[in-house]
Amino acid sequence: MAVVLCVCLAASCAFAEQTLRERFQKRLEQRTQHKAQIQEIQQAKKNDTEPESEEKSMLVNGSRRSYAIHVPASYDGKTPMPLVVVLHGGGAPTGSAERMSGMTPKADKEGFIVVYPNGIGILPGKFMTWNAWNCCGAAQKRKVDDVGFIRTLIDELEKEYTIDPKRIYATGLSNGAIMSYRLACELSDKFAAVAPVAGALNIENPNPTDPVSVIIFHGTADQHVLYEGGEPKQSWQRDADPTAARVDKPVSYAVSYWVKHDECSPQPKREESGSIIHETYAGRRDGSGVEVYTIKGQGHAWPGGKNGLYYANVDPPTQEISATDLMWDFFARHPKTKG
Repeated sequence: MAVVLCVCLAASCAFAEQTLRERFQKRLEQRTQHKAQIQEIQQAKKNDTEPESEEKSMLVNGSRRSYAIHVPASYDGKTPMPLVVVLHGGGAPTGSAERMSGMTPKADKEGFIVVYPNGIGILPGKFMTWNAWNCCGAAQKRKVDDVGFIRTLIDELEKEYTIDPKRIYATGLSNGAIMSYRLACELSDKFAAVAPVAGALNIENPNPTDPVSVIIFHGTADQHVLYEGGEPKQSWQRDADPTAARVDKPVSYAVSYWVKHDECSPQPKREESGSIIHETYAGRRDGSGVEVYTIKGQGHAWPGGKNGLYYANVDPPTQEISATDLMWDFFARHPKTKG
């Protein structure tokens, strides 16, 4: 009996030692990778000559919230302009959304105002996140009212600028994409359309009051928000906090929900070119519509964006399409007709 006990104890100690070694090795690899990522971002920042938009802040329910805004030179204060809200991904620093989307030069070209709100971070202007249902980070843990922040921000911008209330749109990447879905559900009276990039509709019973047009971009090789849904295979959030595991809904869930809600044709028009599959669901309800761009082989990235973490792309983005150009074309074709 004593011999068996000693053998069991020895085996248990050996297993514990192996587990500790594995955990130590994983932490060492994460630190090495993190150091390389910081160096990459710092180098990209040195090479970036593009000016960033004006930073502003406002009080929302006693909390100071910040955002950047770009108003094109064509704005005259008389003609109502569209407004596009661009949401950064989880763990992003200030300026990330503007760099990842390239929406500022698009706003100058097409004539719309673009605003880049900032989420809540564990440090000022760093590691910022949105409270988007089951994701992510500090904002979710603190149960920050980000929906209230965005509504208040839009209300204030409508007072300050001449904005067309029927042409207010939102987009975002990753955590920002999940947040854009949440805005479509809870601020459907405000938003005419949203364009989630690499996100998930992570709610069982969405209940938007109005139709909202939706254009979705998602890569089939995304390991951070899986195309087919499920627990992410890679997650900075889980690496930092093992209790922060989440399960994402598949792209098909979001598509089927919005197709039904917007009373679109259940059978899409399907086009395929290179690595891109484009599905269009013709709208029936108040001119709304749903489109999906599936990018075969792309990981967690903004299609058409620049490569590297400085531009918020974990993986190389496809250059076969530009999400920014396509979503603006979609936005321009889908103003709000109700209200």
